Amino acid sequence: MAAEARFPNLHVSDHALAADKLARIRARDTSPGDFRRLMREIGSILAIDALRRLPQVDDTIETPLETTTAKRLASPPVVVPILRAGLPLCDGVLDIVHEATVGHLGIRRDEATALPIDYYMKLPPITAATVAIIVDPMLATGGSACDASRRLRSAGCREIRMICLVAAPEGVSRMLKEHPSIGIWTAALDRQLDERFFIRPGLGDAGDRSFGT
Repeated sequence: MAAEARFPNLHVSDHALAADKLARIRARDTSPGDFRRLMREIGSILAIDALRRLPQVDDTIETPLETTTAKRLASPPVVVPILRAGLPLCDGVLDIVHEATVGHLGIRRDEATALPIDYYMKLPPITAATVAIIVDPMLATGGSACDASRRLRSAGCREIRMICLVAAPEGVSRMLKEHPSIGIWTAALDRQLDERFFIRPGLGDAGDRSFGT
């Protein structure tokens, strides 16, 4: 059964470049520098789809030849990476939407329980029209994604979307149950979580691989 049929909140990219770059990211011998660059590039590809439909307004502009009407963004989105692994992916989103503002959420996973632990939040001004984009490479148990969604809702965000490199069925299912209105854009839906709550086949710890720690 297709991923989108199983999970109506999920959008799996069919872009050939995203697939190729993800294959290189998964490889165990990819250097931290290449890992960050590839994450950034996939971030741009996923953002094009995730941001395809944003609120627009009509504007009047002067071309070199005449006056014409054009569509502009009603307001820029807020991109919210989950620290620290979300930072390279966030850069890819910003590459195509320079006017976006950026918030940061510090959420780490307790390695024994897999439960999220909050330690930092800094957001730009939020309005009723704000579209927030959660950016995190891994959607594993869904704990961090659900926690981030709750925190953004509490801050006043009405529309939230998520971009991740790879997702596990368990995390997508939890997001669908707890936050069914939030769409998830990913490069791949992987097979499962293992007993340590790592995504399989996955790509390892995205934060450690990004920064060489």
